[in-house]
Amino acid sequence: MTRITVAVLLLLLFAASSFAKKEKSANGANLLLQLEANFAADVAKHGHDAFLTYFAEDGVEIVDGGGINDKEAMRKQPDWPEGTTLTWTPVHAEMAASGDLGYTYGNYVYSAKNKEGKLVANYGKYTSIWKKQKDGQWKVVVDMGNSSPDPKTGK
Repeated sequence: MTRITVAVLLLLLFAASSFAKKEKSANGANLLLQLEANFAADVAKHGHDAFLTYFAEDGVEIVDGGGINDKEAMRKQPDWPEGTTLTWTPVHAEMAASGDLGYTYGNYVYSAKNKEGKLVANYGKYTSIWKKQKDGQWKVVVDMGNSSPDPKTGK
C-alpha cells in the first residue's frame, strides 16, 4: 500500500509541475500584454516623458517614413504639443522560450493639432520588442510603427 501511495504522489507531483510549466509560458504573453497596457496608460497620462521611461538605454525607435532614433535622440525631441495624445491597443504578444525577450503588436491612434489648429487623428500599427534587463525590469528595445488609413472610413 505504501508503494502505491508513493507512486500516486509522484504522479501527481509530475502532473502539477508539468501544468505549472505550461502556465508559466502562458503567463509570458500575458506579462507582455500587461507591460504594454501599463506603457500605454502612462503615456496617456504623461506623454513623451513616460514614453522614454519604458525604453532600454540601448533601445531604438524606428520612425514611420523616417530614420532610426536611439534613446539620446528621443530625449532631444521636444515635448508633445498641448492636446497631443498617443493611445494603442495590443492585439497579440509572444514570449521567447528563454523568458527574456518578447514582442507585442497592435493598433495605435496618434492625435495632434494640424497647422490650422484642428485636432487630427492618425492611425497605424505598431510593434514593440521587449527585453528583460539585467536588473529584472522589462524595457522596450525596438519600437516601430507604420501609418494606416482610418479604420472607419478607409482614408
